[in-house]
Amino acid sequence: MEPIVYIDGQYLPKKDAKISVFDHGLLYGDGIFEGIRTYGGRVFKLDRHLERLYQSAGMISLEVPLGQADFRDVILEVCRRNEVQEGYIRPIVTRGAGTLGLDPRRTERPTVIVIATTLAPLYEEKAEQGLRLTTSKWRRNPPQALNPNIKSLNYLNNILAMLEVIEKGMDEAVMLDMDGFVSEGSADNIFIYDGSTFISPPVETNLPGVTRETAIELIRKKGWDFREEKFRMEALYSAQEVFLTGTAAEIAPVVEVDSRKIGSGKPGEKTKELTASFKELVNSTGTPIYE
Repeated sequence: MEPIVYIDGQYLPKKDAKISVFDHGLLYGDGIFEGIRTYGGRVFKLDRHLERLYQSAGMISLEVPLGQADFRDVILEVCRRNEVQEGYIRPIVTRGAGTLGLDPRRTERPTVIVIATTLAPLYEEKAEQGLRLTTSKWRRNPPQALNPNIKSLNYLNNILAMLEVIEKGMDEAVMLDMDGFVSEGSADNIFIYDGSTFISPPVETNLPGVTRETAIELIRKKGWDFREEKFRMEALYSAQEVFLTGTAAEIAPVVEVDSRKIGSGKPGEKTKELTASFKELVNSTGTPIYE
């Protein structure tokens, strides 16, 4: 079956799903998006993802032409038309078609796109042995330049870090902020466990991930200690456990950073317990697609 894509009120076969070459999303990365997972025919935390989408839009003065309830209906319909069970959804809103120039007033109207496809977890094959990370030379965009809280279409900063990961034969990057504190991965949030407390950097220099929020909820539900706190690479190197969180990554254990073994060099017991609780949650909750 050919995938069906939603664009501005139309449900189109993939081969016919096209936007203007003058779209500001293409020309300037002027737009926002979300990455959403489905499990067993249910969309995980759909409303929270939509809330974050509209927050991103507000931060760049982009008016989404669909109300949140209508956008929700479109996402579910795209899933149904693609017969999605275990999958990934990518809603996108761009500034729309305009002219060759930065002025957003010269665009016609925002473009809304929704893609839904089958997708396995990003690190599914490596989850059992754990991931190897490298510290990127590229610093995460500071809020004063481009606020990382905005899930924008401008991902060049992240892609540069990923190119470095590929060159070194690693799995993911550690990106630092402008002051040398750990920020996030190229596409994931970072947690450490120091033997008594789980710690994750404040979201002022990284994306407030929905999976990150979920991990924090699960940690607290288990009665484990958690705090948001800035930390440097030394804390990462000396941690007993490290893991990443993200919509595509889910909860992924880390066993090596910059050729330094983390803990025992194997996925940590706390991380494995948290991963099991996460899988139980995502497979038992969510917005039904087919009801």
